[in-house]
Amino acid sequence: MSDSSKGIDVAHIATLARLRIEPGSVQKLQSEMESIVGYVEMLSELDVTGIEPTAHAVPRSNVLRDDVRGTPLGRDAMLANAPDTVDGELIKVPQVLPGEEMS
Repeated sequence: MSDSSKGIDVAHIATLARLRIEPGSVQKLQSEMESIVGYVEMLSELDVTGIEPTAHAVPRSNVLRDDVRGTPLGRDAMLANAPDTVDGELIKVPQVLPGEEMS
């Protein structure tokens, strides 16, 4: 491990991240963080000449159907499919926020 990974101030990092760390855990966390930094430094030494940068290990694509224009559902048909309505004009849904119940 190089000198740049020495002297990691775990308490300071915990303060910046607003984490509460038990005093007995500081030494263990410092050792683990130094190991992680050492590993990252080792990765930076790899020769990646000619390797294209990637964001994902496998190609990603969306599998979507083409948009198909259709006839919209009429108001009466839509309201007929609703489990509950208010005066046959509005779809009634369960209350999600506390407060007065509406009719």
